[in-house]
Amino acid sequence: MSELIRVRDLHKIYRMGDIEVPALRGINLEIERGEFVAVMGASGSGKSTFMNILGCLDRPTSGSYLLEEHEVGSLSPDEWAHIRNRKIGFVFQGFNLLARTSALENVELPMMYNGLPGAGRHQRALEVLALVGLEGRVEHTPNQLSGGQQQRVAIARALVNRPSLILADEPTGNLDSKTSAEIMKLFQNLNVQEGLTIVLVTHEADIAAYARRQIQFRDGEIVSDQKKDEGQLNPSRV
Repeated sequence: MSELIRVRDLHKIYRMGDIEVPALRGINLEIERGEFVAVMGASGSGKSTFMNILGCLDRPTSGSYLLEEHEVGSLSPDEWAHIRNRKIGFVFQGFNLLARTSALENVELPMMYNGLPGAGRHQRALEVLALVGLEGRVEHTPNQLSGGQQQRVAIARALVNRPSLILADEPTGNLDSKTSAEIMKLFQNLNVQEGLTIVLVTHEADIAAYARRQIQFRDGEIVSDQKKDEGQLNPSRV
């Protein structure tokens, strides 16, 4: 594997009037291509701030963030928008689907910003919807889909531009236990079979257990970083 992400001495300080609130305190971390990483921590631990910086949604106060060996932490808003569209796929807790739009059209949307012709968008959207097991639901709107199916549409949308990195922020937070397990198995399959790099933010240990690497944040610092080998993975979860 080759290195996809490198952060060095990453700090983030929020200012509230005269008060400085440190959210990240000197994070040093590398993530290789093809890794499945769970970022864990309680509310206020810094994990969401870290995810926002990885996703080019927020800037670090100091330090460096390299994505595919390019410094991206200080790029312009337009350059960030390009990276978010081409390099990063996002999956959120709330699905964020367009309500009156079919699953197929929801998945096609990111490709419209790339100028891909309609026929190409249609074919690629069908491919990724099949990849997440929704080939029979492509014309359904979100209100005709279960929560788990809506999240599968959101995952397909995140995959459609062939990103280098998938960022998933509490992707099972609105799902029941059975559906959560199905979604996490889908992430595992995408990681193992498609080689996708996935960084997942969660506060739930049973969800983090699906990842091959678990990073624990506390008070803006990394307090634990553990990798599993093949023998430590639960076969029932693959």
